[in-house]
Amino acid sequence: MSAEATNPDAPSRRRGRPRIDLRRLGRAALLGPAARDRLPDAIGHVADAHRAHHPDADLAILHRAYVLAESSHRGQFRKSGEPYITHPLAVTLILAELGAETTTLTASLLHDTVEDTEVTLDQVRAEFGDEVCYLVDGVTKLEKVDYGAAAEPETFRKMLVATGNDVRVMSIKLADRLHNMRTLGVMRPEKQARIAKVTRDVLIPLAERLGVQALKTELEDLVFAILHPEEYERTRALIAENADAADALGAIAESVRTVLREAGIQAEVVIRPRHFVSVHRVRLKRGELRGSDFGRLLVLVGEDADCYAVLGELHTCFTPLISEFKDFIAAPKFNLYQSLHTAVAGPDGAVAEVLIRTHQMHKVAEAGVIALGNPYAAADGPETVGPGTTGGHGPDEARRTEQVEHADGERADPTRPGWLSRLLAWQESAPDPDTFWTSLQADLAQDREITVFRADGGTLGLTAGATCVDAAYAQYGEEAHACIGARVNGRLVTLSTQLGDGDTVQLLLTQDAASGPSPEWLDHARTPAARIAISRWLAEHPEGAKPPAAAPRAPMAAAVTAGRRAAANAVTDLPGASARLAGCCTPVPPDAITGFAVRGGAVTVHRVECPAVSRMRGLGRVPVGVHWGDAAECRVTLVAESFGRPRLLADLTEVIATAGAAIVSATVEPPSEQRVRHTYTLQLPDAAGLPTLMRAMRDVPGVYDVSRAQHPAAAT
Repeated sequence: MSAEATNPDAPSRRRGRPRIDLRRLGRAALLGPAARDRLPDAIGHVADAHRAHHPDADLAILHRAYVLAESSHRGQFRKSGEPYITHPLAVTLILAELGAETTTLTASLLHDTVEDTEVTLDQVRAEFGDEVCYLVDGVTKLEKVDYGAAAEPETFRKMLVATGNDVRVMSIKLADRLHNMRTLGVMRPEKQARIAKVTRDVLIPLAERLGVQALKTELEDLVFAILHPEEYERTRALIAENADAADALGAIAESVRTVLREAGIQAEVVIRPRHFVSVHRVRLKRGELRGSDFGRLLVLVGEDADCYAVLGELHTCFTPLISEFKDFIAAPKFNLYQSLHTAVAGPDGAVAEVLIRTHQMHKVAEAGVIALGNPYAAADGPETVGPGTTGGHGPDEARRTEQVEHADGERADPTRPGWLSRLLAWQESAPDPDTFWTSLQADLAQDREITVFRADGGTLGLTAGATCVDAAYAQYGEEAHACIGARVNGRLVTLSTQLGDGDTVQLLLTQDAASGPSPEWLDHARTPAARIAISRWLAEHPEGAKPPAAAPRAPMAAAVTAGRRAAANAVTDLPGASARLAGCCTPVPPDAITGFAVRGGAVTVHRVECPAVSRMRGLGRVPVGVHWGDAAECRVTLVAESFGRPRLLADLTEVIATAGAAIVSATVEPPSEQRVRHTYTLQLPDAAGLPTLMRAMRDVPGVYDVSRAQHPAAAT
């Protein structure tokens, strides 16, 4: 999309792949359109590559698109001097080699016309239909004149939203970035570095998530050469020094062919050299490299069952490294990738990594979503592109007539995977371009997904390292502000608990509309959706992040007065003795009670199940009979167990005051793993109201248990 210059000496050129001579394409383009009965020479390479994947494709529309693109870009040149038309031609050729269908190639030829020429979207729509128009519009950049510094992040936001409706938008963008990265050589070093960093942080992760490995690996090498030139040169020299590495793998490959042939398994065994970044990673992992480390064996078979048959033969006839075995056929990656991975040792001890897959799996592994062809066409209908063809891209975007739904409502659609649906959801909550840009890069930096089962039977797709906080926002959106806890695999856990693949999570929400997240939640949130929602709530409720309000002073003063007069209302069997309630178990009517005489002629009253009772009996202390008198006023100590949140103390004291109880004393222990313990000694005007008070305290959002105190007490 920009006029970068061609660098014919680009060191990160993909090894083993022929590169079309752009100068020859340029000369052919300058000759203008060909006669009616044949395609222009400049687009001949595209036509050949396209027909290799789609033998029956109608090339007439490609001819028309090329004629419009060439005429509209005529007179424009890239910084390298080539005619500008060489760029859309090269981008289209990349997609054609990967097997893209005609609609994508048509839009690719036209992808810069609206941005850089006088061609309008209405003109594209009139001549090529709504579907091509939608794709061209999706990859058209926003003007810096209108958006300033926000142009780049907002352009990516626009492309991602368009990709949510048609994944082919991002396919064109990835091919466009690949050609621009190939031809970045004459740019200023600082601009090369800036473009390479965006490619590393955004485009490469998107290529990985869409499964387009062929584009991803070459982009990685190009970025590696620009951002880490010294490491790149070291790796390039290492590869050059081991130019005969194929010989080491060749011997193992021939042995594999023999084993499979004797087993009657038809298979193609090829050697795939590692690209530069892959060699670099293996060197960091293993240190000194052997010849077999510079490539991998690829075994291609016809059917899924053949993959496992090959695996069985390899593990029988060679020494397998079991730790290297991975089954991505039974459990495909989230980006459509399927393959069996293993490693075997040859007779000389050389280890060869082996990839086993069907031919179709290989096509998808290389091209990802591009290999799906036109994913929106009817299964048995022909592909049609041209004037009046909507392709479902009308103004209402009612595109897909048949949807398969998961139990949790997420579509079973490889062109709209869960990660893309979540990305599109949280970006709506990030109106600020900077927030969107940083959140996007953080989201894409997560390289693995996990599946978490909801307690109601649905599923949640989350990134590795996600916590219960992330699960809450993934399931409930902004309603997760009311989350007060979670159960994972049936056990009560804190919201900071990390979730593992296959865990079952039950989120506990309160009905209190005033409830909200605490600032600590940001420390536990890993997904942008959760972080953005929490940050926005905290910004809108600054008081929510402040320490809880102090408890009302009036009830506390009343409590002290009541404490001083402290009538126990126990009647003892010991004549003349006064009674006082034990602080260790704080008995209240109608508790079963017993007493023990203490110094000063008093009797301490305990609940019969109090641990202090059994200890004093063990010491030979004789209990004194006590029973409740008519007076109902009593003192009790309650312990409230809760999840920490703002204003929790204020809400609890308000409930206590509403019940007419006076607080004699209160302590709050320091939070531990987001859990807080509150201990209250209360003076109740009527002991009969204790059960109601305890229920009211349990109903306070965040509180999960209220119990009578059972403090250890020394024998008195």
